[in-house]
Formats: sequence, structure tokens, C-alpha cells
Amino acid sequence: MLPVLAQMSLLIACGTFWKMFAPAHISALAHRRALTDLVFFILLPALVLDVIWTAPLDSSSLQISFLAASGIVIGLGTMWLVMRWLSATKQQTGALLLAAAFPNATYLGLPVLNQVLGPETRVTVLQYDLFACTPILLSFGMLLAQHYGGNNSEVHPLRALLKIPPLWAVTLGIFLNLAGIQQPEILDSGLSMLAGGVVPLMLIVLGMSIRWHSLRLRFMGLLFPVVLISLVLTPFCIFGLSQVIGLNTDLIIPVALISAMPTMVFGIVICERYGLDSELYAAAVTLTTICSLVTLPLWFHWLSIS
Repeated sequence: MLPVLAQMSLLIACGTFWKMFAPAHISALAHRRALTDLVFFILLPALVLDVIWTAPLDSSSLQISFLAASGIVIGLGTMWLVMRWLSATKQQTGALLLAAAFPNATYLGLPVLNQVLGPETRVTVLQYDLFACTPILLSFGMLLAQHYGGNNSEVHPLRALLKIPPLWAVTLGIFLNLAGIQQPEILDSGLSMLAGGVVPLMLIVLGMSIRWHSLRLRFMGLLFPVVLISLVLTPFCIFGLSQVIGLNTDLIIPVALISAMPTMVFGIVICERYGLDSELYAAAVTLTTICSLVTLPLWFHWLSIS
């Protein structure tokens, strides 16, 4: 795990340095948006379609979705209880609830598990994220952001879901899979070629998305519970729950590791749109990502010997 995370860190560092020293004729924000759009609208949907089309869809898919939803509920519920004892504004409360609940399953989980456990884990990551995390974020998560937010911006959750190309790819992949339609070899080669760019670009974009300047000493009291909940409590609960529901043994480690990922980067967009404290949320992304470089190897070691 450590050598893999070292490799991942190099790509994340490349993104960070590119953000700082990108050619002046194009802003760093424009570079990040271009790469994000490339991954989000073309490369990731290609990967999703390629994987879901040929993946076995059975009861374990429902179990993975249930565990992902459970992880969100655990994170939200625990953070909500903790916030009763902390002094925070309404906008900070909303940002912290999102930060504690939604893991960076695809943008970091996919590269890490792909390298550590093999490409066969891609279907588990995508099911965890796209069957539960992303739909919940863009429905209940947006409603929660509207409630705690500081502006009157309203976006219908169903319209938001319809604007997510990876979810279109999931829907098409499930249909083709259940219909028993074989994937043509030429299409398989094309999708695989596009999918190959997802992992390195995701990590570079992650490095460009991290806001190192957002870490403030005054935030640490609010961020410490987020770190404990997202990197320690939630994966521990998901590990135990996966055994209770009888999840396939081969899936327990991948699912637990996905639930142990740091805070989802995409939540920054939700915070900015609805007037939550985006600087605090960005600090949560940065701090949990740094701490995960320690906690993920520990989780992997513990899960491997359990």
C-alpha cells in the first residue's frame, strides 16, 4: 500500500505544482476545469460503461449500494450529533455534514484500489459511488445544502441527476448487461483506451483541487471530528456491517477501503452553489486527504490480517 500511495502522491503533487506554475496564458482554474470536464464527460463514462456492461450484477451489487448508503447515514448522523456540542454557523454546519458523509470514492478510491487490489475492484468502486453516493449527494445532499446554505439558489435534484454523464453510462451499462448484449471487440478496445486515461488525470485533478491555503488553525476544532468520522468510525462500522449482512469475503476489504477514503472533492461545488462555507469544506478535503496517507495503509494492513 505505501509504494502505491507514494506513486499516487507524485501524481497529486504534479497537479499541485501545475496549479501553481501553469502557463500564464491560461489560468490554473481553466486548466483544472478542462481536465475535469474531459474526465467527467468522456473518460469516466467510457470506463463506467466498459466495466458495468460486462460486470456480474447480482445480490452483491445491492449489498454494496446498501453499505454505501449506510456509510453516508453514519457520517451524517454522527456529525449531526457532534455539531450539537460545537460552536459553528449554519453554513459551517452544512459544509461539515457533507464533508463527514461523502467519501472520495471515485477520484481517489478508484486509483488506489486499482493499483493495490487489481482492476477487478473497479466495478466495486463504481457501484459504491454511482449506485449510492453520487445519487444521494445530488438529491438529499443538495436538499441539505439548500437548508443550511446562505443563498436562495435552487436546483431540482432530478434535473441535477440527469446532468451526470457517468450516471447515463451506468444506466446504459445495466441495460446492456441485463439484456445479454455482447460487447463488440472494437468497442471494447475503444472504451478501454479511453478508460486508461481516467486514473492519472483523476489524481492530477485532485492535486489541482486541493486548497492548501484553506488549512487554518481556527478550523482544526471543527475538522478534527470530520477526520475521525470519515477515516476511522465509518470504515469500522462498514467493515462490521458487511460481515453482518454476509457480503462476499472478497468484497469486504475493497468496500471497507472505499468507505475509508477522504472527503469527496465534488462537494466543494455544492458548497459554492448553495452558499455553504466552501473554505471550511476545502480544508476538510485537504486535511482528510493528508491524513488518509497514514490511515489507509493502517486500514489495509488491519483488514488483510483480520
